[in-house]
Amino acid sequence: MKKLLSIVAVAGMTAIVACGPSAAEVAKKHADDSLRVADSLSKVAAKAKATQDSLAAIEAKKAEEAKKMAEEAAKAAHEDSVAKKLIKPAKEEKGGKKK
Repeated sequence: MKKLLSIVAVAGMTAIVACGPSAAEVAKKHADDSLRVADSLSKVAAKAKATQDSLAAIEAKKAEEAKKMAEEAAKAAHEDSVAKKLIKPAKEEKGGKKK
């Protein structure tokens, strides 16, 4: 009986070892997983860069609009001051240019 139990135990261990994946299969799966993760990370990085570029473009446009509005406000304030005769209008040079 003892011998039969030993044979069954050895056969069971052999079956368990034989059923698992081989070292080559494990290495291939690991390499495939690494490539998949690297691909996913590159896609995420590309999306992040695109988002940063979009935000930078929006900020540049906002700054340009703010500058334009400030110039228009300064011009309007100057014209208002001239109209109220608080300041004299700018003198024109030859060729129609202002000083």
